[in-house]
Amino acid sequence: MEYENKLVLAPMVRVGTLPFRLLAADYGADITYSEEIIDHKMVKCERKVNEYIGSTDFVEKGTDNIVFRTCSQERDRVVFQMGTSDAVRALKAAQIVCKDVAAVDINMGCPKSFSVSGGMGAALLTKPDLISDILTTLRRNLDTPVTCKIRLLESSSATVELARRIEKTGVSALAVHGRKVPDRPRDPAKWNEIADVVSALSIPVIANGDVFEYDDFERIKVATGASSVMVARGALWNASIFSPKGKAHWEDVKREYVRKSISWDNDVKSTKHTLKEMIMHYSCLEFPEGKAVIKSENLADLAKVYGEEEYYRLVSNNRFSPTRR
Repeated sequence: MEYENKLVLAPMVRVGTLPFRLLAADYGADITYSEEIIDHKMVKCERKVNEYIGSTDFVEKGTDNIVFRTCSQERDRVVFQMGTSDAVRALKAAQIVCKDVAAVDINMGCPKSFSVSGGMGAALLTKPDLISDILTTLRRNLDTPVTCKIRLLESSSATVELARRIEKTGVSALAVHGRKVPDRPRDPAKWNEIADVVSALSIPVIANGDVFEYDDFERIKVATGASSVMVARGALWNASIFSPKGKAHWEDVKREYVRKSISWDNDVKSTKHTLKEMIMHYSCLEFPEGKAVIKSENLADLAKVYGEEEYYRLVSNNRFSPTRR
């Protein structure tokens, strides 16, 4: 895994599933992060090859619950992002999936209560000893590259101090979100504080925050000196942000996402969540499209909303045909 001059899809809960990662890659993303997967869930999983759709699934034992799905097409660029608060459990979870991904990343920036309440995400930022324990344990026991993603601390000097400590664990790269834990998305990202981290480290730094157009990739690189750039909301609203040719029409992007969700049998709740986020940026959920998405109960319903009934039929017939079996 190389981290120089890369365009990176950020980890996003309920969004960064296989179809969206492949969508971003098709438009030009070099590295794609999964949504955060909690180690408690991953350690309960077993690896299964899904011959019907050509995926590799990590399924909770004794259930049909797919915790993580990937495929050979993204093997060299997908980063498995994990939520954890324990080094031993993190290693056990990483060992289950590490042969099928390009890197393993530890989430140290998510401020959401479900993550912080379990001592994960941004809660780790105040526990440098635990951070070192987790990252060092993974680095010593995995051949797969290990990285982590943090937020800014209360001062630039505190962030730099933590970043230096992280670097000493031997991680391959560090992603820095240019906001502090109390900051809201509407608050401007502090690119100057990311620059302070970049100047203090010798490992690649991935800058994240306020990238909404393709030109912003170069702007934040110049402003911070970062090796690579990561984008979240800008990609969610229109995944073609990664294309140097310019953005595709958002209607075309949504339809392509629906087609990929059908092809990879994506969880309908995840698909609906992502579509609703796309719609809310450009339109309103109270309009007919939004209402139809909300009412949809399965991928077949979503196919009808976006005029992809024939595609759904062709995929379904091929998937369950005798020759396919």
